[in-house]
Amino acid sequence: MSRDPGVEDLLRELAPQVLGALVRRYGQFHLCEDASQEALLAAALQWPTDGIPANPRGWLITVGARRLMDQVRSEQSRRSREELIAVATPQSELVGSPADAEPVDRDDSLALLFGCCHPELSAPSQVALTLRAVGGLTTAQIAAAFGVPEATMAQRISRAKQTIRETGYDFGLPAGAERTERLRAVLHVLYLVFNEGYTATDGDELTVPALSQEAIRLTRWLHRLLPEDSEVAGLLALMLLTDARRPARTLPDGSVVPLAEQDRHKWDQEQIAEGTALISATLPRGEAGPYQLQAAIAAVHDEAPTMADTDWAQILGLYDLLQFLAPNPFTALNRAVAVGMVHGPGAGLRVLDELAADKRMARHHRLLATRAHLRELAGDRQAAAADYLEAARRSTSGPERRYLAVQAARLEAPAGQAR
Repeated sequence: MSRDPGVEDLLRELAPQVLGALVRRYGQFHLCEDASQEALLAAALQWPTDGIPANPRGWLITVGARRLMDQVRSEQSRRSREELIAVATPQSELVGSPADAEPVDRDDSLALLFGCCHPELSAPSQVALTLRAVGGLTTAQIAAAFGVPEATMAQRISRAKQTIRETGYDFGLPAGAERTERLRAVLHVLYLVFNEGYTATDGDELTVPALSQEAIRLTRWLHRLLPEDSEVAGLLALMLLTDARRPARTLPDGSVVPLAEQDRHKWDQEQIAEGTALISATLPRGEAGPYQLQAAIAAVHDEAPTMADTDWAQILGLYDLLQFLAPNPFTALNRAVAVGMVHGPGAGLRVLDELAADKRMARHHRLLATRAHLRELAGDRQAAAADYLEAARRSTSGPERRYLAVQAARLEAPAGQAR
């Protein structure tokens, strides 16, 4: 069967709505998720040849409900599953309207996203379950994106569903402080997905565009659901402004191109314009949050026609505020670069000396690579080369490792032979 992009896009858009409707109607997330996936598969097989039904969402909910009932009636687990469904489902639902009679404007997607970021789940499990249940990706696709065996990812998703089953799946949207905390977890999950796509932690490719694009798609969708939330808007702006540079980050052979050497004509100007407009409209609303500040930093970088034109003083001011609001070792690492660019490499190196006392960063390859960069700016080629080489040894990313090794070799060569 040939792939139909129109059908595929529609199914991914409807996936969280269908699962959300089934979970709200019948409870038991693990059973509904399986039934929803079977309905999506059936549609992927039938719609390209039979045509998209007049009510695609209702079609999927109906098929999913039938598959769920088939599961309940299966001989192997009939008694236990029938008891679970009977307890979880209101009596009115058992004799109520058909599944495809769901109100067209009823969308439980936000509740579903909050549920996938259940506080009892680890961050990796939240990421995997979100991509599976809300993103509509298959287990094989998620495993490939993260560079792990499909069986490993299947176990991770299975454990996540088991945890939700044991702790209870509350489909209602939390209120007050709990809602704020859960939304923070949702944003963090989307941020993790984007970062893994923008700079893969291991493997032979620097980026995994499918993950970055999925994170942008889901965050854009979340922004539609919560248009007044400034941090949701800030995260979307950050993703757009950062991903805009992706076309210039590597050469055709996969080699890394650092920011200072990138051909800025390759940056996606439409994404930059959208991200800049979004953060410009969001910042004046009130107190800025971490994602808004990171987006503002990205905007300053993107607006500079060359590296030399970058407003490092403004970037440093934003990093100072970001580090005050949300202290983080990686924020401190990026701030050290800005300090070095504004006050000289020696000042930046002193910041790194303080950061090296943090056990989370002491042996991290990015701290070593940043120190190498600042030492090179300070004229200490030998120490910079040693740091680049040690950073290369510790990196798990193939492209990053090769880039760092090349920098070490460049600095180790006699000055007259350096490229």
